[in-house]
Amino acid sequence: MSKKRKTEVKASNSMLPVMRCDAAGIDIGATEIFVAVPADRANENVRSFPTFTQDLYALSDWLKQCGIKTVAMESTGVYWIPLFQILEERGFEVCLVNARHVKNVPGRRTDVSGCQWLQFLHSVGLRRASYRPEQEVCAVRSLLRHRESLVQMAATHSNHMQKSLDQMNLQLHHVISDIAGQTGLAIVDAILAGERNLQVLAKLRWPNCAGQTAQSANQSK
Repeated sequence: MSKKRKTEVKASNSMLPVMRCDAAGIDIGATEIFVAVPADRANENVRSFPTFTQDLYALSDWLKQCGIKTVAMESTGVYWIPLFQILEERGFEVCLVNARHVKNVPGRRTDVSGCQWLQFLHSVGLRRASYRPEQEVCAVRSLLRHRESLVQMAATHSNHMQKSLDQMNLQLHHVISDIAGQTGLAIVDAILAGERNLQVLAKLRWPNCAGQTAQSANQSK
């Protein structure tokens, strides 16, 4: 359920010309979203909505009822993404703005709630939208970032393995080039399984291991 909030009107705001009369402002939080529309669009022009999906659709429906065409919201963490996608799907022009830019705009923000301040700045054209690529590009970029994160985590765990081996005085990294390679992992697995014979561990070198695997496969046939 949405909640209604009292509207705060600043007399100084009327001194600036309104460029977007169908503009709304949205202040996004983790559990609650505050929305402000022009004062002549609703009896209570500031409302709050929870962040569940059904509430985001209800927010979108309310903006449609108020005749809103363009919306300004700040890129707060990742909380803005679901609402951004729903509003774009519903045909709104969504202006995603950087929260740091509002600090450079003069004005008394302490007496005005965040959503009302965003709505005012957007209506008078004082908010610049950040670049947002197409959805396909965003999906590819997310995959690339996830891959980069996995590579970094793999390198971190590889360093942990080498440090643990050094603490046990197993100088494996001086014998093979990569302890995270096929040979290194085979030797580490054998050590963890209890193998301590150096000759047996040496036979786990990848070409020998591959040859033994192929030979075993041929014998099984």
